Amino acid sequence: MKTRSIYRIRFHNQGDVYELYARKVSQSALYAFVEVEDILFGERSRVVVDPTEERLKTEFAGVKRVSIPVGSVVRIDEVEKEGVAKILPGDGETAKVKLFPLPATPPGRKP
Repeated sequence: MKTRSIYRIRFHNQGDVYELYARKVSQSALYAFVEVEDILFGERSRVVVDPTEERLKTEFAGVKRVSIPVGSVVRIDEVEKEGVAKILPGDGETAKVKLFPLPATPPGRKP
């Protein structure tokens, strides 16, 4: 029996590092973007509530597909089980990570 893959996606967003779990990650039809679909969040029946996960649930409520710029992606891992979605502050070690500059136009096209 084949189980569906789960991916952990870490990316920069407005000075913070977001960590999401999703069932589908692919290259977007939009140049230099990664598409993330079927975002997973923990069950609502838990007694302890994580405020950052709740913030992410609110931010991505009703979102079918999100496109993330390739330069914002820190890493994408295929994992065995879903974890807790979270937002990590952009200070300290994470602030040292800089976005890789990308050309504004695709290669071979004139601006």
